[in-house]
Amino acid sequence: MNQDILRSIIEQIRLGTLDVDQALGKLKNFPTDDLSFAKLDTHRQIRTGQPEAVFCPGKSPDQLVEIARRIHFSGTDAILTRIEKLQIETLKNAIPEVVEYGQARMAILFQNSDKSPLLSDSGQIAVLTAGVADMAVAEEAALTSWALGAAVERIYDIGVAGIHRLKSAQPALEKSDVIIVVAGMEGALVSVVGGLVDKPVIGVPTSAGYGVAFGGVTALLGMLNSCASGVTVVNIDNGFGAGSAAVRMARLSLKQAQAPDSTGSKEEPEIELTSVNEDQV
Repeated sequence: MNQDILRSIIEQIRLGTLDVDQALGKLKNFPTDDLSFAKLDTHRQIRTGQPEAVFCPGKSPDQLVEIARRIHFSGTDAILTRIEKLQIETLKNAIPEVVEYGQARMAILFQNSDKSPLLSDSGQIAVLTAGVADMAVAEEAALTSWALGAAVERIYDIGVAGIHRLKSAQPALEKSDVIIVVAGMEGALVSVVGGLVDKPVIGVPTSAGYGVAFGGVTALLGMLNSCASGVTVVNIDNGFGAGSAAVRMARLSLKQAQAPDSTGSKEEPEIELTSVNEDQV
């Protein structure tokens, strides 16, 4: 369920083209849809601006098929993250319209027949990686941002081992509302970018690295200790979380930019000056 569908139902009731019982039928699975094994939140897009997404590990292929169908039926795009091989094969056999994004380990069942996101106008987001090994997580962040309505620019393999490569990314950084930086090893790229821009920077530590990288813990701690202000950090390999947060930040920035002047500035009041004689002092 989204705001457009809910508004359409209310408008049809107002015009008399939809009776109360018909409206109740459309709303019977609102705000939740109980599948016995899962309770889908069909109210989420109205509350938060983005639909419910599904973390696939731990769910059977048949459960995912049912979940995707119900989310799609509710009127929003069905976004499936960290989807596994058997799951996507079963999903494609059951719902051929589903689109797989292999590198991002995601699948999306779109409302639009042209396979484009239902949401739009969510700002401009740049996604950077330190190395090629970080691209899977970066693609999850980029696809999530795009699926939630943002325009996305990818800038990959510009880590601090060859910091001169970052210079070519400067135009994209300047026009973006939010920047996502994906890095493993020591995670230093996020501090460099954070010191160059005047906008939110989201660091995504990845599990890429040798020995004492500790599966991404070193990059996580490095990013959390960044000396660059304006940097925030999500969990290790959490591209989906970074994309979701970036879209919300970008939307807020757009709302503020589009709002009428709210500075409260007013013309200075005129002060009337009167003469005072000595007897009045």
